Amino acid sequence: MIRMPLATASLLAIAISLAGCGEGKDKAAAPQAPAAASATAPAAAPAGQVDEAAAKAVVAHYADMVFAVYSDAESTAKTLQTAVDTFLANPNDETLKAARTAWIAARVPYLQSEVFRFGNTIIDDWEGQVNAWPLDEGLIDYVDKSYEHALGNPGANANIIANNEIQVGEDKVDVKDITPEKLASLNELGGSEANVATGYHAIEFLLWGQDLNGTGPGAGNRPASDYLTGDSATGGHNERRRTYLRAVTQLLVSDLEEMVGNWKPNVEDNYRATLESEPGTDGLRKMLFGMGSLSLGELAGERMKVSLEANSPEDEQDCFSDNTHYSHFYDAKGIRNVYLGEYTRVDGTKMSGASLSSLVAKADPAADSALKADLAATEAKIQVMVDHAEKGEHYDQLIAAGNDAGNQIVRDAIAALVKQTGSIEAAAGKLGISDLNPDSADHEF
Repeated sequence: MIRMPLATASLLAIAISLAGCGEGKDKAAAPQAPAAASATAPAAAPAGQVDEAAAKAVVAHYADMVFAVYSDAESTAKTLQTAVDTFLANPNDETLKAARTAWIAARVPYLQSEVFRFGNTIIDDWEGQVNAWPLDEGLIDYVDKSYEHALGNPGANANIIANNEIQVGEDKVDVKDITPEKLASLNELGGSEANVATGYHAIEFLLWGQDLNGTGPGAGNRPASDYLTGDSATGGHNERRRTYLRAVTQLLVSDLEEMVGNWKPNVEDNYRATLESEPGTDGLRKMLFGMGSLSLGELAGERMKVSLEANSPEDEQDCFSDNTHYSHFYDAKGIRNVYLGEYTRVDGTKMSGASLSSLVAKADPAADSALKADLAATEAKIQVMVDHAEKGEHYDQLIAAGNDAGNQIVRDAIAALVKQTGSIEAAAGKLGISDLNPDSADHEF
């Protein structure tokens, strides 16, 4: 399907319409039309006259941020690996809780990296092995009899952990040896994108198990005894489950090490060197396209609109752990980071430097102010999700059929994301990028 460009004015009108739906308690804080009008006002000066040295400085700082974010993702994944090893050495409620806590902490920097996708194809080509979702968990391990898999998936109930050989359609696949390499080869088995054997969400499933609560309270509750051996063990095939968890965590660490290498400074032939050798405007376009595409098609569309319209917890991002509110929050935080040229590292160090905001402010202060206001408004709308989750009402409850107030919270966040995407396009136009056309993932808003 050929995706038609989304006009800035149309996006803003849609956002304003979405923000007016329902009577959510945050309605008064919805993005306002006057800010949208300033974002689309004609530039005070001719667009596209960005100083090359200034553009290069922004791209160079962006590369520094990418390297820092992936370095933090790598270090927190290694902390997760240590926690997993400790858990497997002595499986009990305490060590399982520590491993789960380490997984949640590892998500914080990684989620802030997702804005680097879309414009940088090297990341999109790699990302599926690291963060693909939703997944048919029956490919990996035992599932409840109520389990509903993706239609037409021949590997939906293959259960790698329970079998040395799995049947996928007419093919038999040897899975006797569970290694990082073998698991990587099983992604999209049988041609189904729902067959995900690796990455954060495979680890999440192995630590939490299925969330059988539907749109009610509660997350997955896999017992630590699924990793014991001997008379107290539950789940069956526990040695293979232990091997799987260890191998999939090792693969995650290795994959992140690879991406850190792609962005390491002063390496003659890595991706970062190629990016920095390109014209500055090319780099700016990649930055803005990543911002717009994560904001619109991915976060507003795939991660919120799909689950809300279907009232489906199976379509939420972190469905086993009920961590979805933070997934959305840190995705949005990553978009804001790129525009402002800011990132707070896991050790508390704050990075700042040459930014898209500084370039846009020089070209049109009103456009810069409008986008910064929209980014802040989006973060505030998603903060409402976080606040509700911390009080016990998680994302899967917000999207439940009949929860009008919860549904409106999600609609408000979608509206804010759509509106900020329009402001991203307007800001890009001030820099001479008039055809940004962020990816909508074929969603209509």
